[in-house]
Amino acid sequence: MSGLVRLSMSLDRELNDRLERMQREGKYASRSDLFRDLIRSREVAQAWEGDGEALGTITLIYDHDNRTVSRRLTHVQHHHHGAVLATTHVHLDEHVCAEMIMVRGAASEIRHLADELGHQKGVLHSALAVSSTGKALTGKRPPHTHHHSHKAGGHAHP
Repeated sequence: MSGLVRLSMSLDRELNDRLERMQREGKYASRSDLFRDLIRSREVAQAWEGDGEALGTITLIYDHDNRTVSRRLTHVQHHHHGAVLATTHVHLDEHVCAEMIMVRGAASEIRHLADELGHQKGVLHSALAVSSTGKALTGKRPPHTHHHSHKAGGHAHP
């Protein structure tokens, strides 16, 4: 038996036209692909709204001629070492650097870290790109972890 489910729905013409435009502009092969993407995007948004476990990338643009900005950014990241997964540093020109920091944790913790980094003196611009750890997107549930006995014919089975 297939794991696919067929749906039928009704939309007013204007909404349907917008849907078709989204499919065309997004270069989706089918409406099904578009709907899958929309559903997954909504699940990511809900994880962030509900302060669930999330993944994010904080991008910072800063002037490295400010002598203390690099040290302060590193200090903040060390303070949040449990959330920081990786940092990439790029020299954009003789004076300006970009740093991309991949982080994982509660959405509120990630927002707090992004704000703290972005408010450092010498940071010219900061942005937070939000994503998911992927757990909710796969539709798979975590494995059953508790153990108990089932009695059958007077014998316990693990």
